[in-house]
Amino acid sequence: MPLPIEPSIPPSITMPSTSYPATTRQAAGYIDGILTDVMSTSFSDKIMITITQKGRLAQWIHVPLDVTNPSATDQYLPSASGDDSLLPMTHLTPKTLLGGATEERETLGQLYAAQIASLIASKNPHEKRTVMVGLGLSNIEASREDFYNTIDLVRKCL
Repeated sequence: MPLPIEPSIPPSITMPSTSYPATTRQAAGYIDGILTDVMSTSFSDKIMITITQKGRLAQWIHVPLDVTNPSATDQYLPSASGDDSLLPMTHLTPKTLLGGATEERETLGQLYAAQIASLIASKNPHEKRTVMVGLGLSNIEASREDFYNTIDLVRKCL
């Protein structure tokens, strides 16, 4: 069933956080005309982020934030500013666990996961939990605007 061109719900809905058994936050909005649901669940050992469109979830990626030996050169590089601050942190290494049947889908999934993990790490530099990202995107050819809008929805859940 196609979505209406002018959605009848607000472009973004944020649900309040709950504390038991794990802190969960949700947001929803239209990205390229497709209702996109984002949910963040914080467990004691992992942070799980799901991004779904049309009720699907087809790919899982994990990104460890507890990097025991980041590149020695990272500590000497100036902090990112301007457009460079939007790039994912270079020491994060996303790994596809399930899905990513094509190279394009796997690459896009890892880009989203690295960017989300960078957001979490920049918000709390002492965060050491592993980030699990579940993706169910309808289109693997996301425009720059769609990418930023999706990341902005995730930011609302953090």
